[in-house]
Amino acid sequence: MPDSLPPTRALRLGVAGPVGTGKSSLIATVCRSLADDLRLGVITNDIYTDEDARFLRSAGVLEPERIRAVETGACPHTAIRDDITMNLLAAEDLERDFAPLDVVLIESGGDNLTATFSPALVDAQIFVLDVAGGGDVARKGGPGIGRADLLVVNKTDLAPYVGVDVPRMVADAEAARDGRAVLALSRTDAVSVAALRSWVLEVLAGHRNGSHVPQDPGPMAPHFHADEEHPGGGFLHEHEHEHTHEHEHEHG
Repeated sequence: MPDSLPPTRALRLGVAGPVGTGKSSLIATVCRSLADDLRLGVITNDIYTDEDARFLRSAGVLEPERIRAVETGACPHTAIRDDITMNLLAAEDLERDFAPLDVVLIESGGDNLTATFSPALVDAQIFVLDVAGGGDVARKGGPGIGRADLLVVNKTDLAPYVGVDVPRMVADAEAARDGRAVLALSRTDAVSVAALRSWVLEVLAGHRNGSHVPQDPGPMAPHFHADEEHPGGGFLHEHEHEHTHEHEHEHG
Protein backbone atom coordinates (compact mmCIF):
# COMPACT_ATOMS: atom_id res chain seq x y z
CA MET A 1 0.00 0.00 0.00
CA PRO A 2 1.43 3.44 -0.90
CA ASP A 3 2.61 5.71 1.92
CA SER A 4 0.26 8.50 0.85
CA LEU A 5 -2.88 8.66 -1.21
CA PRO A 6 -3.22 11.00 -4.21
CA PRO A 7 -5.24 14.17 -3.54
CA THR A 8 -8.97 13.64 -3.76
CA ARG A 9 -9.64 16.91 -5.52
CA ALA A 10 -8.12 19.43 -7.89
CA LEU A 11 -5.79 22.25 -6.90
CA ARG A 12 -7.97 25.31 -6.29
CA LEU A 13 -6.16 28.47 -7.33
CA GLY A 14 -7.62 31.86 -6.44
CA VAL A 15 -7.04 35.02 -8.49
CA ALA A 16 -7.82 38.33 -6.76
CA GLY A 17 -7.03 42.00 -7.23
CA PRO A 18 -8.57 45.42 -7.84
CA VAL A 19 -10.97 46.22 -10.66
CA GLY A 20 -9.41 46.27 -14.13
CA THR A 21 -6.05 44.71 -13.28
CA GLY A 22 -6.54 41.88 -15.78
CA LYS A 23 -7.63 38.94 -13.62
CA SER A 24 -9.75 37.40 -16.39
CA SER A 25 -6.98 37.97 -18.92
CA LEU A 26 -4.50 36.24 -16.59
CA ILE A 27 -6.82 33.26 -16.22
CA ALA A 28 -7.19 33.11 -20.00
CA THR A 29 -3.40 33.11 -20.29
CA VAL A 30 -3.08 30.26 -17.78
CA CYS A 31 -5.71 28.26 -19.65
CA ARG A 32 -4.09 28.80 -23.05
CA SER A 33 -0.68 27.74 -21.75
CA LEU A 34 -1.85 24.66 -19.85
CA ALA A 35 -5.06 23.40 -21.48
CA ASP A 36 -3.18 20.85 -23.59
CA ASP A 37 -1.45 19.40 -20.54
CA LEU A 38 -3.94 19.71 -17.66
CA ARG A 39 -7.66 19.29 -17.07
CA LEU A 40 -8.87 22.74 -16.08
CA GLY A 41 -12.01 24.42 -14.84
CA VAL A 42 -12.83 28.05 -14.03
CA ILE A 43 -15.24 29.79 -11.66
CA THR A 44 -15.76 33.54 -11.97
CA ASN A 45 -17.31 35.90 -9.45
CA ASP A 46 -19.31 39.00 -10.36
CA ILE A 47 -21.76 40.90 -8.22
CA TYR A 48 -24.76 40.90 -10.55
CA THR A 49 -23.58 39.54 -13.92
CA ASP A 50 -21.70 36.66 -15.55
CA GLU A 51 -19.57 39.01 -17.64
CA ASP A 52 -16.21 37.47 -16.78
CA ALA A 53 -17.44 33.97 -17.54
CA ARG A 54 -18.84 35.16 -20.88
CA PHE A 55 -15.52 36.81 -21.72
CA LEU A 56 -13.60 33.60 -21.04
CA ARG A 57 -16.08 31.46 -22.97
CA SER A 58 -15.91 33.79 -25.96
CA ALA A 59 -12.10 33.67 -25.81
CA GLY A 60 -12.29 29.92 -26.42
CA VAL A 61 -9.73 29.07 -23.73
CA LEU A 62 -11.73 26.05 -22.49
CA GLU A 63 -14.91 24.20 -23.32
CA PRO A 64 -17.70 26.61 -22.32
CA GLU A 65 -19.18 24.11 -19.86
CA ARG A 66 -15.96 24.15 -17.84
CA ILE A 67 -16.40 27.87 -17.07
CA ARG A 68 -19.00 28.61 -14.41
CA ALA A 69 -20.20 31.95 -13.02
CA VAL A 70 -21.11 32.81 -9.45
CA GLU A 71 -23.21 35.95 -8.97
CA THR A 72 -22.33 36.99 -5.45
CA GLY A 73 -25.00 39.67 -4.99
CA ALA A 74 -22.73 41.33 -2.43
CA CYS A 75 -19.18 42.59 -1.96
CA PRO A 76 -16.61 40.50 -3.84
CA HIS A 77 -14.70 39.62 -0.69
CA THR A 78 -17.82 38.23 0.97
CA ALA A 79 -17.98 35.25 -1.37
CA ILE A 80 -14.26 34.45 -1.25
CA ARG A 81 -13.59 34.90 2.45
CA ASP A 82 -16.53 35.77 4.70
CA ASP A 83 -19.04 33.21 3.38
CA ILE A 84 -17.49 30.90 0.79
CA THR A 85 -20.51 28.60 0.43
CA MET A 86 -21.46 29.60 -3.14
CA ASN A 87 -17.93 29.23 -4.44
CA LEU A 88 -17.27 26.03 -2.55
CA LEU A 89 -20.40 24.43 -3.97
CA ALA A 90 -19.56 25.67 -7.47
CA ALA A 91 -16.06 24.16 -7.24
CA GLU A 92 -17.39 20.85 -5.96
CA ASP A 93 -20.04 20.72 -8.71
CA LEU A 94 -17.48 21.50 -11.40
CA GLU A 95 -15.09 18.86 -10.15
CA ARG A 96 -17.86 16.28 -9.94
CA ASP A 97 -19.16 17.04 -13.44
CA PHE A 98 -15.73 16.88 -15.09
CA ALA A 99 -13.84 14.52 -12.82
CA PRO A 100 -10.98 14.32 -12.62
CA LEU A 101 -9.81 17.93 -12.88
CA ASP A 102 -6.25 19.03 -12.16
CA VAL A 103 -6.82 22.73 -11.45
CA VAL A 104 -9.86 24.90 -10.75
CA LEU A 105 -9.17 28.62 -11.08
CA ILE A 106 -11.46 30.85 -9.01
CA GLU A 107 -11.58 34.52 -9.96
CA SER A 108 -12.68 37.05 -7.38
CA GLY A 109 -14.79 39.99 -8.33
CA GLY A 110 -12.76 43.21 -8.47
CA ASP A 111 -12.06 44.44 -4.95
CA ASN A 112 -9.52 46.61 -3.17
CA LEU A 113 -5.98 45.93 -1.98
CA THR A 114 -7.10 44.02 1.11
CA ALA A 115 -8.98 41.22 -0.68
CA THR A 116 -7.86 37.70 0.17
CA PHE A 117 -9.30 34.21 -0.26
CA SER A 118 -10.11 31.97 2.65
CA PRO A 119 -7.68 29.02 2.77
CA ALA A 120 -10.81 26.89 3.21
CA LEU A 121 -11.70 27.79 -0.40
CA VAL A 122 -8.39 27.87 -2.28
CA ASP A 123 -5.07 26.10 -1.87
CA ALA A 124 -3.02 28.97 -3.29
CA GLN A 125 -3.77 32.50 -4.43
CA ILE A 126 -2.48 35.01 -6.93
CA PHE A 127 -2.91 38.74 -6.35
CA VAL A 128 -2.91 40.90 -9.49
CA LEU A 129 -1.80 44.51 -9.88
CA ASP A 130 -1.26 46.31 -13.17
CA VAL A 131 1.10 49.04 -14.27
CA ALA A 132 -1.80 51.25 -15.37
CA GLY A 133 -2.84 51.47 -11.73
CA GLY A 134 0.37 53.34 -10.92
CA GLY A 135 3.92 52.38 -10.11
CA ASP A 136 3.47 53.15 -6.42
CA VAL A 137 0.63 50.69 -5.80
CA ALA A 138 2.88 47.83 -4.72
CA ARG A 139 4.36 49.99 -1.94
CA LYS A 140 0.92 50.45 -0.38
CA GLY A 141 0.93 46.89 0.92
CA GLY A 142 -2.03 45.02 2.36
CA PRO A 143 -2.71 41.31 2.86
CA GLY A 144 -3.12 40.51 -0.84
CA ILE A 145 0.02 42.32 -1.94
CA GLY A 146 2.10 41.19 1.02
CA ARG A 147 1.15 37.57 1.51
CA ALA A 148 -0.54 36.01 -1.51
CA ASP A 149 1.41 33.04 -2.87
CA LEU A 150 2.23 35.01 -6.03
CA LEU A 151 1.99 38.72 -6.82
CA VAL A 152 1.63 39.50 -10.51
CA VAL A 153 2.52 42.94 -11.89
CA ASN A 154 0.39 42.73 -15.00
CA LYS A 155 0.20 44.51 -18.38
CA THR A 156 3.89 45.37 -18.43
CA ASP A 157 3.57 46.08 -22.16
CA LEU A 158 1.65 49.24 -21.20
CA ALA A 159 4.44 50.62 -19.02
CA PRO A 160 5.91 52.96 -21.68
CA TYR A 161 2.49 54.53 -22.21
CA VAL A 162 1.75 55.19 -18.54
CA GLY A 163 5.24 56.19 -17.41
CA VAL A 164 5.87 53.29 -15.03
CA ASP A 165 9.31 51.87 -14.28
CA VAL A 166 8.54 48.13 -14.15
CA PRO A 167 11.82 47.04 -12.49
CA ARG A 168 11.24 49.62 -9.76
CA MET A 169 7.64 48.47 -9.29
CA VAL A 170 8.79 44.85 -9.04
CA ALA A 171 11.52 45.82 -6.55
CA ASP A 172 8.95 47.64 -4.42
CA ALA A 173 6.70 44.59 -4.56
CA GLU A 174 9.53 42.27 -3.53
CA ALA A 175 10.34 44.54 -0.59
CA ALA A 176 6.69 44.50 0.49
CA ARG A 177 6.55 40.69 0.25
CA ASP A 178 9.63 39.67 2.23
CA GLY A 179 10.95 37.44 -0.52
CA ARG A 180 7.68 35.91 -1.69
CA ALA A 181 7.31 35.41 -5.44
CA VAL A 182 6.68 38.38 -7.75
CA LEU A 183 6.13 38.06 -11.50
CA ALA A 184 6.11 40.86 -14.08
CA LEU A 185 3.69 39.63 -16.74
CA SER A 186 2.38 40.52 -20.16
CA ARG A 187 0.32 38.10 -22.17
CA THR A 188 2.34 39.25 -25.21
CA ASP A 189 5.66 38.28 -23.58
CA ALA A 190 6.37 34.58 -24.01
CA VAL A 191 9.06 34.49 -21.31
CA SER A 192 6.75 35.86 -18.60
CA VAL A 193 3.91 33.58 -19.71
CA ALA A 194 6.27 30.60 -19.47
CA ALA A 195 7.23 31.69 -15.95
CA LEU A 196 3.55 31.85 -14.94
CA ARG A 197 2.97 28.39 -16.39
CA SER A 198 5.97 27.01 -14.47
CA TRP A 199 4.74 28.54 -11.23
CA VAL A 200 1.30 26.94 -11.58
CA LEU A 201 2.88 23.55 -12.37
CA GLU A 202 5.17 23.85 -9.35
CA VAL A 203 2.26 24.62 -7.01
CA LEU A 204 0.26 21.76 -8.52
CA ALA A 205 3.15 19.36 -7.91
CA GLY A 206 3.31 20.50 -4.29
CA HIS A 207 -0.45 20.04 -3.94
CA ARG A 208 -0.21 16.52 -5.30
CA ASN A 209 2.67 15.40 -3.11
CA GLY A 210 1.36 17.09 0.00
CA SER A 211 4.21 19.59 0.41
CA HIS A 212 2.11 22.67 -0.39
CA VAL A 213 0.14 23.92 2.60
CA PRO A 214 -2.57 26.56 2.02
CA GLN A 215 -1.68 29.79 3.80
CA ASP A 216 -4.00 32.43 5.23
CA PRO A 217 -2.74 35.84 4.03
CA GLY A 218 -4.28 37.39 7.10
CA PRO A 219 -7.45 39.27 7.90
CA MET A 220 -8.80 41.92 5.58
CA ALA A 221 -9.04 45.51 6.74
CA PRO A 222 -12.18 46.28 8.77
CA HIS A 223 -15.12 47.04 6.53
CA PHE A 224 -18.84 47.48 6.69
CA HIS A 225 -21.68 47.82 4.25
CA ALA A 226 -24.33 50.33 3.43
CA ASP A 227 -27.53 49.64 5.35
CA GLU A 228 -25.83 47.07 7.58
CA GLU A 229 -27.24 47.13 11.09
CA HIS A 230 -24.75 48.21 13.71
CA PRO A 231 -24.48 45.94 16.81
CA GLY A 232 -25.39 48.90 18.99
CA GLY A 233 -28.46 49.78 16.98
CA GLY A 234 -29.10 51.90 13.90
CA PHE A 235 -27.57 51.39 10.49
CA LEU A 236 -24.17 52.02 8.99
CA HIS A 237 -24.06 53.94 5.75
CA GLU A 238 -20.49 53.73 4.58
CA HIS A 239 -18.53 51.37 2.40
CA GLU A 240 -14.87 51.49 1.60
CA HIS A 241 -14.85 49.05 -1.33
CA GLU A 242 -14.94 49.88 -5.01
CA HIS A 243 -17.61 47.88 -6.78
CA THR A 244 -17.63 49.57 -10.16
CA HIS A 245 -17.45 46.69 -12.61
CA GLU A 246 -15.30 48.03 -15.41
CA HIS A 247 -13.19 45.54 -17.29
CA GLU A 248 -10.03 45.90 -19.34
CA HIS A 249 -9.94 42.45 -20.88
CA GLU A 250 -8.12 43.62 -23.98
CA HIS A 251 -4.80 44.06 -22.20
CA GLY A 252 -2.57 41.27 -20.86
